[in-house]
Amino acid sequence: MKVHNVCAKPTDFLPLERIPMEYSADDIAAAKSLQLEAYLYTLIATFWAYDYVCSLNEEWTFLIQSRWTKVKGLYIITRCVPFCLITTNLYLNSTPNENPNKCRILIDVSSCFSLMSITCSESFFVLRTYALWNNNKVLLVAMLSALFAAIVSSFVICFTAIATAYLTTSAIPGTTGCFRTSGSVQFSMPFLLMFLFALGLVSLTLIRALKSWRMTKGHLHAILVKHNIFYYVCGLLLSGLNFLVPMLFSDYAYHSFEDFQIFILAILATRMHLHLWHIDQHVHSSDASMCISMSDMCESPADHAV
Repeated sequence: MKVHNVCAKPTDFLPLERIPMEYSADDIAAAKSLQLEAYLYTLIATFWAYDYVCSLNEEWTFLIQSRWTKVKGLYIITRCVPFCLITTNLYLNSTPNENPNKCRILIDVSSCFSLMSITCSESFFVLRTYALWNNNKVLLVAMLSALFAAIVSSFVICFTAIATAYLTTSAIPGTTGCFRTSGSVQFSMPFLLMFLFALGLVSLTLIRALKSWRMTKGHLHAILVKHNIFYYVCGLLLSGLNFLVPMLFSDYAYHSFEDFQIFILAILATRMHLHLWHIDQHVHSSDASMCISMSDMCESPADHAV
């Protein structure tokens, strides 16, 4: 089974139904995929900009008032890398790209930004799980080791697939860019690894949440919310979809959906950290004795209460 993932897209959206018949059905289908990719990437860029504007006030409050820590630096990187990925993808969308070597280089750059963003985002979920488990050092080492193994394996699989993929430029005038053709299994494996890693984090968080529920006999839904389980589950579902879709469909032209997961993970991770930091500020203002911010790497008072 073959998939066609696009590394650059058309700048002029042609009425493809009017394309002369001298072009093959594959050429027309590829051009349509290019147009769809361009629309989707534009939509993702708009969504990311909208999210940034909506959280601008909270974010600047956090950046100005919080103390400088390694986690704050991680937050800034997690927030900035998707902008680099968006810039690269939009460049692929809008620039004529008739040189296959240039196309391959841009794919490599985009893949590097993608892996960087996933690593930073998942690190926040690792740190949150670490805090929920009373700063268990052994668990932290195990989670970081698993994340490192998943990222390195994804790096090797991704760049091996790109290096062996066949690249060609579009044959239809007005459609710029090139195509990447490879087996769907190769490009699905990194998402399988991330799915397994996310499943491990979800399991650890559920164990902790159920333990608190049994001890306090509180409302299960409230306890799950306190443990941020829905942030974890969202990342798990996206990884599962990105693994299954190319396996189920022979013509998988939705490479942008992979990047959609990357942007959503970055939003979830940074929003979760902002939420915890603002709760931490409220706790300190109430003269509480324990913090729940991951920046301080200590246990949440909510973890004792629920």
